Amino acid sequence: MQTTSRANRTSRIAGFHIKSPRERLDLVAAFADLSGPEVAHLTEFGNLAPDLADRLIENVVGTMNVPVGIATNMKIDGEDVLIPMATEESSVVAAVCNAARQVYEDGFTTSVSGNLMIAQVQVVGVSDPYAARLRILEQREALRALCDACDPVLVRLGGGLRDVEVRVLDTLGGPMVVTHLIVDTRDAMGANAVNTMAEAVAPHIAGWSGGRVYLRILSNLADRRLARAHAVWRTDAIGGPEVRDGIVSAYHLAEADPYRAATHNKGIMNGIDAVVLATGNDTRAIEAGAHAYAARSGRYTSLTRYEVTASGDLSASIELPLAVGLVGGATKLHPTAQACLKILGATTAERLARIIAAVGLAQNFSALKALATTGIQKGHMALHAQNIAMMAGALGEEIEAVARVLVERRLVRLDVAQEVLGEMRR
Repeated sequence: MQTTSRANRTSRIAGFHIKSPRERLDLVAAFADLSGPEVAHLTEFGNLAPDLADRLIENVVGTMNVPVGIATNMKIDGEDVLIPMATEESSVVAAVCNAARQVYEDGFTTSVSGNLMIAQVQVVGVSDPYAARLRILEQREALRALCDACDPVLVRLGGGLRDVEVRVLDTLGGPMVVTHLIVDTRDAMGANAVNTMAEAVAPHIAGWSGGRVYLRILSNLADRRLARAHAVWRTDAIGGPEVRDGIVSAYHLAEADPYRAATHNKGIMNGIDAVVLATGNDTRAIEAGAHAYAARSGRYTSLTRYEVTASGDLSASIELPLAVGLVGGATKLHPTAQACLKILGATTAERLARIIAAVGLAQNFSALKALATTGIQKGHMALHAQNIAMMAGALGEEIEAVARVLVERRLVRLDVAQEVLGEMRR
């Protein structure tokens, strides 16, 4: 394969987007001096057909395969569920399994607030913003007709515009009038539906308000689409009052301190993102909504709460926006996502959101319990040690043998793994 000298390399490649994945890969390989094995690896698309990958995103040259594991022991609203989780991080799946096992008898109880999404229409240059707000609100039925006409199928399924809100915001650029279209998107995540509606009503809102419309797009702070989960871990099942109190204390720190809350909530999203990704939903939208919701009071804080019940057990709960769907985008097109949804047995978007919330709570409980007892590194590093062993070149049974030594020495490092592997092979 011909390569290009560094001096002659350019990222301006005419017609790159209309070439085949293999043609693009050959150009990239020449640009980056990829080796034969590296190119061969990228040509392996795994269980995603190259033509489908090429239609899901632009300029495809390969795929990034992520392991899909199954979390067991989950009982949600009285129903046993197997949870597919797509993640590259060690200990995430195991953490959910362990948390669920310790509360299996009673399981998780969940609820949702509905399937309402918000589209925003921004108007600037309004001379009388408060009067304009009322003029827009007076057109609620006209807005309903305009919005519902955008998606008759959604309306036939029971969805459509549910309400209109108009806010006057003081901003650095002066007052803005922002209209919220509140739409029931049923089993869809709903981005395309609400964006289309916002585009359709924009010129009408401009006329009613007397201003100029700029942004017309959904909000990922889906606070009308909340999912909640609750569980009670019996104190004697988790190691006694000292462990319980340690977990509550760890929560108190996350509630009070954004530095801790960021890591606390990241652990929650380890579990949530893994299910969102496995089902072909939008991890970035879920992340954005969750973190915005965590800061809704003006201070970034925990997405979970921990309390001690009257009987002395540990009560835990979570509430966050979860705008997930079963139809549209990769959820409907990606065969792995379809298989994962079938494993979950989720037949509605609401049920999927309930399951995901329970997984986030389980993940958080495991992390806090580890922090309150052995420390987060013990379990995590035991699994991570296997990755380090493979990076050092261990094969087959060598992987576990090297990992075991690393954990025993409490030195989970690549240089140590290389040294241990060399000793084993002598």
